[in-house]
Amino acid sequence: MDANTLLPLLEEHGHITTDQSAEMLEEYHRSGKPIEEILTNFQIYENEKQLSQKIAPLVGAEFIDLDTVNLTPQVLSAIPPQTARFHEAVPVAISGNTLSVALADPLNIQARDDLAFVTNKEIQILFAPPTQIRNRIEKYYGTELGVPDNILADLAKEAEQAQSLEDQANAAPIIKFVNTILAQAIQARASDIHFEPFETEFKIRYRVDGALYEMTPPPKSLAASVTSRVKVMAGLNIAERRIPQDGRIQTTMAGRQVDLRVSTLPTQFGESVVLRVLDRSVVNLELETLGMPQKIYDYICKVIEKPNGIFIVTGPTGSGKTTTLYSCLRRVNTIDTKLLTVEDPVEYDIEGIIQVQAHESIGLNFARVLRAFLRQDPDRIMVGETRDLETAQIAIQASLTGHLVLTTLHTNDATGAVTRLIDMGVEPFLIAASLEGVLAQRLVRRICTDCRTPYEPDEFVLSSLNLSPHDVAGKNFYYGKGCKSCNNTGYRGRKGIYELLDITDPIRDLISQSAPSLVIRQKAIELGMETLREDGLRAIFDGISTVEEILKYT
Repeated sequence: MDANTLLPLLEEHGHITTDQSAEMLEEYHRSGKPIEEILTNFQIYENEKQLSQKIAPLVGAEFIDLDTVNLTPQVLSAIPPQTARFHEAVPVAISGNTLSVALADPLNIQARDDLAFVTNKEIQILFAPPTQIRNRIEKYYGTELGVPDNILADLAKEAEQAQSLEDQANAAPIIKFVNTILAQAIQARASDIHFEPFETEFKIRYRVDGALYEMTPPPKSLAASVTSRVKVMAGLNIAERRIPQDGRIQTTMAGRQVDLRVSTLPTQFGESVVLRVLDRSVVNLELETLGMPQKIYDYICKVIEKPNGIFIVTGPTGSGKTTTLYSCLRRVNTIDTKLLTVEDPVEYDIEGIIQVQAHESIGLNFARVLRAFLRQDPDRIMVGETRDLETAQIAIQASLTGHLVLTTLHTNDATGAVTRLIDMGVEPFLIAASLEGVLAQRLVRRICTDCRTPYEPDEFVLSSLNLSPHDVAGKNFYYGKGCKSCNNTGYRGRKGIYELLDITDPIRDLISQSAPSLVIRQKAIELGMETLREDGLRAIFDGISTVEEILKYT
């Protein structure tokens, strides 16, 4: 439910005070958590069920506990899966021409109208705990994306009518279609949504756990109006289709705050638009929840408490580097510490941290912002990415003058970060003097726990991992068969695998001598460094990931 509607209602009926309402509204906008969770956390109600029982009469709906109801296949088939997922609606009973439906948001009048249109029945709205509704939808309808038939029908009519691009972008069917795409992609835990124009079709794809999936495409004729709708939401210039544009959408989906980072790119057949989903309720920015080996976790906790030096996180795009650095900052974000970040773009707003957005077009690059940072008396600085020699030199200067600098690099492994800095032109003795540690990481897909199945690997699989049957005696291998919970992919969620290069004195000596990356790597392994492959093997033996995933990323 929308906090802006619910909280004034609770305040009006004396359930909460004005101060509590203001405090919870601030928490809702800051954290992105569902308002039901916030009300429970603030101990206004003991649990979500009690909350729903109290709210039901205020919104004119009857409360229902879905745990006590047997949902039959006949009743469940009354609402199409796409509509149930989009409106978070579960059909409960059919009586004559009346369909009783449990809604996560009973104040959503649009949901009532759409359900009446799709089912051709009178709708009786019931209110159940939203978590119960979401669990039932996932159990009975899965998470596959699609667009309700009534919306596609409206879109087809819209395509026949000649309108200006601005009128099309603001037409009700287009608005509803784009909202449907966003809501369902977010519900499926998508990290990116792609709108791609081709010569004969308009593809819409979404990325879940690093893999791309395709949705049912709309008519090709609607490519421009759908793209324009996204640009309107992001505050971009819809008339300018010749140059790339970047923007941001802040919206509420399923009762939680979601930020969407928007990027447009002019192509041969129209504008390609990619939305990066920044769902704060999904990403837990706490070091403890990242699943690091205890040894690496303890080391990072120690490094980020140091008064100066440089700590680097490396890996390809989408490997979770920024999340790791944010988690480090959250840990040291105390009242006695001044924290500054420069990013392109700022992905998550964190209370207590001063965050600066870089703008290359006006000359506000990382190096220029870093110089300004040094006059702001910071304790710790985060640089979104060290891209060039100037940025690297200023970061090193900052670390040598009493600041801890956290940054990222794009390299394949931890020791590659040293070579990358030398290739930029940084003097090896400066790297040796300032660098404290390098963490390399990858994100591998987790096996779905609902369909996880053991199997015996053959010799070919073992040889690909440089293992022998003797090495794996007594160890289990698993894969995901595929089920409704994971959309038949066999995977659900992702896990980090890590490699930590601790810059000890022997490693500093090698860096000062400009030793090759391979020599530094061999020395680090001698000193106890566990490689990405070794951490990946642990994930295989623990039944967390598959051989294919580990081979793909290590």
